[in-house]
Amino acid sequence: MTEEGKLVERVTFSRGFDVCIMAIDGTWRRDCLLNAISDSDASLTVEGSIQGLNLKEFFLLLSSTGLAYRRCELVRVNGTEMDICFIRGRPGKKRAGGDADRVGA
Repeated sequence: MTEEGKLVERVTFSRGFDVCIMAIDGTWRRDCLLNAISDSDASLTVEGSIQGLNLKEFFLLLSSTGLAYRRCELVRVNGTEMDICFIRGRPGKKRAGGDADRVGA
């Protein structure tokens, strides 16, 4: 994969890394294994059913306390495997800290 002409490195974990996915409003949460991750996307193995869950937009929780997270959307599902991409800041909207705080700036 390339992003603006640069090669995007993907880190693959041999045994997976314990993470969770959680609804934006906190109504559901599922344990997962993080199989691979890059700056723009990730590959997960979900524990439990995802049937009926709204996966249009959700959080990938990278720490047990929820202090490290990324906003995501579903790209592809194949059984318990799912590919997700990270949602960047929306163009035109500014955060309190200004443009320097925006991911990728």
